[in-house]
Amino acid sequence: MTIAVYAGSFDPVTAGHLSVVRQAARLFGHVVVVVAINPAKNTLLSPDERVALVREAVAMHPNVTVAWTEGLIVDYARAIGASVLLRGVRGATDAQFETELARNNRALAPEISTLFLPAEAHLAEVSSSGLKQRVSRGEDVSAFCPPTVAAKLRERLDPSLRSQP
Repeated sequence: MTIAVYAGSFDPVTAGHLSVVRQAARLFGHVVVVVAINPAKNTLLSPDERVALVREAVAMHPNVTVAWTEGLIVDYARAIGASVLLRGVRGATDAQFETELARNNRALAPEISTLFLPAEAHLAEVSSSGLKQRVSRGEDVSAFCPPTVAAKLRERLDPSLRSQP
């Protein structure tokens, strides 16, 4: 059985991420969505919150599990016997960045392949940072993420939900 790893910060998980997970679940025997913890990165959601939100969002896929790591993704992939790293791409800018990342990963772990999976076309402009910006402006993001993610973002960011002085 081929194990594929789909890693990211998932701060928060978006409908675009989930589009990639759906494709991967059809292609591979086991997909591990890995919440990458980077202490140098300023995130809105805690690692536990991100893992919980991703777990809930992928629960309908029996061959998809969720984990987290603070180390290099190639090291994690090796440790679990994965042979494929999955990367989602939205457009040309993503493709350029992801190609360089894939080259670096290949240099570190030549036995692990990288596969690029595009999100569905209507989700090409959806990003975690974009979701956070939209919620901060009080906009509805329900078309771009699961309801639990939208609720968590509103709780943290929606100015209309903040108490008035």
